[in-house]
Amino acid sequence: MKIIDPLIISTFTTVFLAELGDKTQIATVAMSAKSKRPLAVLAGSSTALILACFIGAIAGGSISKIVPGIFIKGLAAIGFIYLGTMLLKPDKNNRNESQSSN
Repeated sequence: MKIIDPLIISTFTTVFLAELGDKTQIATVAMSAKSKRPLAVLAGSSTALILACFIGAIAGGSISKIVPGIFIKGLAAIGFIYLGTMLLKPDKNNRNESQSSN
């Protein structure tokens, strides 16, 4: 009996290498730096990645049979624009803290 299935190892390796330096990791670094709460960002980003992988593994290609690809791409684009906008906005809490320390 194998302790670790080779499919698990190859999937881990593929996803791990694919995620290094991509948009998800860059967004996670930016959010962690902005919030100064790395454990909360770790919990949120890990949960999101697990859910996204779960949906991908369960749904596979069947979603594309129901939802047009252009709609999925458009939704992703809107999501990235929203997240980018939120990352660029000044944080009210950090601004208030820096003003009170002066």
